Amino acid sequence: MNIKKLSLIAGMALIGASAGMAHKTTPDWIKTAVFYDIYPSSFMDSDGNGIGDIPGIISRLDYVKSLGVDAIWMNPIYKSGWFDGGYDIIDYYSVDPRFGTNSDVRRLVDEAHKRGLKVCLDLVPGHTSNQSEWFKRAATEGPEGRYADYYIFADEISPKDSADIKKRHQLGDPDNSKLGLWVPTAEAGIPLPESGKYTGNFYLRNYYPCQPALNFGYAKPDSKKSWQQPLDAPGPKALRREMKNIMAYWFDQGVDGFRVDMAASLVRGDKDKKGIMNLWEDMRDWIDREYPGKVLIAEWGDPEHALPGGFDMDFLLIHNSPGFKQITRGTERSKAVGKDAYFEKTGTGAYDKFVKEFSDQYQKSKDYGYISLFSANHDINRLNSEGRDTPDQIKTFMTFLLTMPGVPFIHYGDEIMMRNVKGLPSVEGSREERSGTRTPMQWDNTPTAGFSTAAPEKLYLPIYTDGGKLTVEVQENDPNSVLNFTRALIKLRHDHPMLANAGNWETISDQSKPYPWVYERSNGTERYIVALNPGAKAVSYTLPAEASDSDLELLLANGKVTSKKTKKGIEIKLPGVSSAVFKVK
Repeated sequence: MNIKKLSLIAGMALIGASAGMAHKTTPDWIKTAVFYDIYPSSFMDSDGNGIGDIPGIISRLDYVKSLGVDAIWMNPIYKSGWFDGGYDIIDYYSVDPRFGTNSDVRRLVDEAHKRGLKVCLDLVPGHTSNQSEWFKRAATEGPEGRYADYYIFADEISPKDSADIKKRHQLGDPDNSKLGLWVPTAEAGIPLPESGKYTGNFYLRNYYPCQPALNFGYAKPDSKKSWQQPLDAPGPKALRREMKNIMAYWFDQGVDGFRVDMAASLVRGDKDKKGIMNLWEDMRDWIDREYPGKVLIAEWGDPEHALPGGFDMDFLLIHNSPGFKQITRGTERSKAVGKDAYFEKTGTGAYDKFVKEFSDQYQKSKDYGYISLFSANHDINRLNSEGRDTPDQIKTFMTFLLTMPGVPFIHYGDEIMMRNVKGLPSVEGSREERSGTRTPMQWDNTPTAGFSTAAPEKLYLPIYTDGGKLTVEVQENDPNSVLNFTRALIKLRHDHPMLANAGNWETISDQSKPYPWVYERSNGTERYIVALNPGAKAVSYTLPAEASDSDLELLLANGKVTSKKTKKGIEIKLPGVSSAVFKVK
């Protein structure tokens, strides 16, 4: 089959001229891996308190395995102040009692491994909780204390920073995550030491005021600002060793890797990214030497720096990815993209920004690791939201997610089309906009959806099963369900390695006529065609081809998609809101 290339067809895009490669120490299983992400508070409650836990996750591992995924990533399980959904860590070495014990993690890993599943935890290296013993001692033991240089303290701050603190309080929102970088140490509620003075009157925060930033140093410290320490100062060096100790502890429990929260936030004033890349290269060298085969996943959103810097994969993040935002954000955020999202049935979207961005990032990073796309996560709205609210729409997006190069992540419950519920209360720092993507997993149509034996009003967050339709129980028995379609896509990805994480990706449809979107996956010998039509209107596309032996074998479709030979080539017809995967014969 001779599909014409970019130089011959205006508006088409060629992406991925050669197969992706990873770090030489990236384990082989990553080449075909599909991840399933779990918010531990919301997956399965084993003790009836309305909050999920690790024994609950263990009890549902057979279901996770049945999806066909290869690995689990869990949000933080460490002892926490629970102001920011577990991301305000008190003790990195201990499981929070709400989830169980450290022994439960060991059992989870063992049971997952028996089923061929890997387990990755969340590492939060940029900050702790202000309730952490490290921070309490750092603030009160004086400049010579063991943990003083784990954090960034200052006795005086600029008038502008002081004004930001005042504004934060005047707004009645002292916990605001956007205003002010400095926090008065007195706000942490730590008793004054006998000297009557803190190590510093102010501390730098990383996100919320209760999350003091850990001190990995400044790329170009200002000698006039005593708190700006160089990267090789004793404090930053000690903190690197501490992070290695934390990873080593959990690696010794059998954990297979870490997703690193805010991975680019550690080094301050690092405009060219050399400082942060050096830090993670050092971590990678240590892991490869001491714990070969373990993986690092970046929440960085910049694969061209994250992957050469030592990570095995990095997410395209919607908040700093114009292309990903273009195809996934809905009408509620249309101002951000100029029109409706591509994966809405209005048929007014486009994918050109995504193609350009993904192509650019792919070419710069493909020799180092993998780009990761996701269905949603604990911060990002679920698929069933923002103009996507029918099974066919979710199936069409899943076709895209599970036929793209890179390592895909499925947010728990997206495989059963769980709704991004609106108007929910803020729970543990979720704020309303994040509560909707953290609701309990819906297993059946009982009052608490099989998540817990607690009363419905005691659940971590409310549920919405749409009369039982959005549950595992109902969708298991429906061959046309989103659940079973997702399983079929994952199996297809595993059965046909050229649809997996490495390999060529070429958009062959005309970007100026975005419906349908047709792209090819290949390795030079095997070729696959993926056709997507998220719009409500039926469309067709003709693959320019020689009238020879070439033909298309339909492997999987959402909707009655057909193909036939014509004098002009092979015509693919797609009804409204449909998708298909073909193999070129």
